[in-house]
Amino acid sequence: MTIDDLVKLFDAISRLLSVVVWPAILIFVLVRFKEAFKRFFDSLSEFSFKGGGLEASAKKQIQAAANIAAVSAVDTREKNTPQQAAEAAAEVVSEALTKRTIKRASKTKILWVDDQPDNNIAEREVFEDLGIVIRLVTSTEQAMDYLSRERFDLVISDMGRPPDQRAGYTLLSQMKASRINIPLIFYAAGGNIPLHRQEALAKGAFASTNGSTDLFQYVFKALDRL
Repeated sequence: MTIDDLVKLFDAISRLLSVVVWPAILIFVLVRFKEAFKRFFDSLSEFSFKGGGLEASAKKQIQAAANIAAVSAVDTREKNTPQQAAEAAAEVVSEALTKRTIKRASKTKILWVDDQPDNNIAEREVFEDLGIVIRLVTSTEQAMDYLSRERFDLVISDMGRPPDQRAGYTLLSQMKASRINIPLIFYAAGGNIPLHRQEALAKGAFASTNGSTDLFQYVFKALDRL
């Protein structure tokens, strides 16, 4: 895809956005040419056209949609086709990634607790592209140390960390005992099972899931409430 092609497609997108809300086919095109779009958008400065044109926030929404769809398409837990991944990304962005959330993202810091952090590289990159700062720790002890010294807006945690198979709940309990009242989202195997999700919510978690698309949606919703 040449720069001229990108300019033409960019113009078409800007007109589409004024009359429709994130059609899946548009997101699919963005996913198909993700890298080309990223290079193109990165070359642009933050901008805002008046009179219904494409704003800076829309630019970030497009980038996020492409990134989310790309992650979802290769997430073996979700088993989405590219088309389904595009549709899921469209829904997340249109419903949860509001202008307010985008603005809030650049001021947000997340503590991510996982003893296998390499499993979440793609997800973290989506958040970091929005300006969110992420701190990585691998244990409950490290997490509580960071939480006692730094301000965080949100915690994302796995569940089992040897030797504690319920380490996520241990962290949540210690946060409550220390009066650290910030949202915690469980992102762990089995996190979408109804019984596990019910227990997590009953214990005070903001949400629980094992799917990347759900994770993005929950994080954006949590930020919108801050």
